[in-house]
Amino acid sequence: MAATVWINGSLRAADEGGISPFDHGITVGNGVFETMLSCAGTPFAFTRHYQRLQRSAGTMGLSVGSLEELRNASLEVLQANGLVECRARLRITVTGGPAPLGSERGEAGETTLVAASPTAEWGETEDVCVVPYSRNENGALAGVKTTSYGENVVALAAARVKGAGEAIFANTMGELCEGTGSNVFLFSEGLLITPPLTSGCLAGVTRALVIELCEKEGLLVREEAVPVGALAQADEAFLTSTTREVQPIRAVDGVALPGAPGEVTSRIQRAFCALVGEEMDP
Repeated sequence: MAATVWINGSLRAADEGGISPFDHGITVGNGVFETMLSCAGTPFAFTRHYQRLQRSAGTMGLSVGSLEELRNASLEVLQANGLVECRARLRITVTGGPAPLGSERGEAGETTLVAASPTAEWGETEDVCVVPYSRNENGALAGVKTTSYGENVVALAAARVKGAGEAIFANTMGELCEGTGSNVFLFSEGLLITPPLTSGCLAGVTRALVIELCEKEGLLVREEAVPVGALAQADEAFLTSTTREVQPIRAVDGVALPGAPGEVTSRIQRAFCALVGEEMDP
């Protein structure tokens, strides 16, 4: 049975189409999106994801539907696809809609798409590879969750060739920035550090929740710029993302870290798991 999606206000089979070949999201990547984890038919941290969607859309000059409309659309899609008894991956995408074949915006209005699928199965740990490409912390789209993921596709493919499951970017100053779809934390010499948003990394929802959880757990987190090489020197490190949640890093560029998971990472994993089980919209 074909998957069911929600496009501009109505449910339809995914193979029925409904998106213009001239849509600006297709032709030039003019779009923004959010991916959420759904547990038992309820999207986790929906309000935070919606707020970030609004911020990204504002930067791109796009408008998004109301929180209530998109939450209801999400629930409809999860129900229509039989994803209410399991964990699922939910995605809301907003594009510039039909437009000329160029960078200029059109006037037909945005396209909004809501889709869902079963979650990916991640390993207990992940190997990462620092790629020879950089994030531009001064770019127009720095920190914006856009559909322009070409850089991530190329970087992740390069990491996979080297046997890693995630690629790590430095920024133009050689500082640790982020993964293709994840934020990075490292624990070294008794300090838990994550790159600041000024590094050019995405303001991850899971990243923010982990920082808040650490404060509750009495763990000091510093948002601090560090050289990208510091990751391989860490005592332990982990990735955070919507679908990975808190995932320990086992090795960096083929060099194993001392702990995977280490004591600090394991403590944060337990705290995050408890949060997901207790509060669906923290």
